[in-house]
Amino acid sequence: MTSMPGADAPYIPPNIRSVFRRSVIAAAVAAVLAVVVLVVLQQALWGVFLAAGLGLGVLNLAMVQRAAASYANRGGSGKKGFAVGSIGRLAVISVIAFGCAVFFRPAGIGAIVGVAVFQFIAAVVAAIPITKEVRSW
Repeated sequence: MTSMPGADAPYIPPNIRSVFRRSVIAAAVAAVLAVVVLVVLQQALWGVFLAAGLGLGVLNLAMVQRAAASYANRGGSGKKGFAVGSIGRLAVISVIAFGCAVFFRPAGIGAIVGVAVFQFIAAVVAAIPITKEVRSW
């Protein structure tokens, strides 16, 4: 990945942007479905925290994307800073999700479940283009 001439923002290849966009759309659909189903089951707070966890996952993926593009634009230098940033980002998201689980027990556990569900969604969405590529060989 290189930086585009005259662009202030780091260059992000179109396939990465489409994976991000599809992940966000899938997470939004999952959040709406979860809230609707859990409201019907009279567990609205679980739905809210699950949606919040999905939102934390989206935030994490957006920050990963920016960090990776920035790292690539620097030509791969600054590995230590990239690693520290990754650990810090994961720590903050984990603390927020765990805090929800502790302070809003038991429904707050939905935040942890939401982050996990988003990671699954993102992995599946990212694997789809790779699967299509492999099948075309």
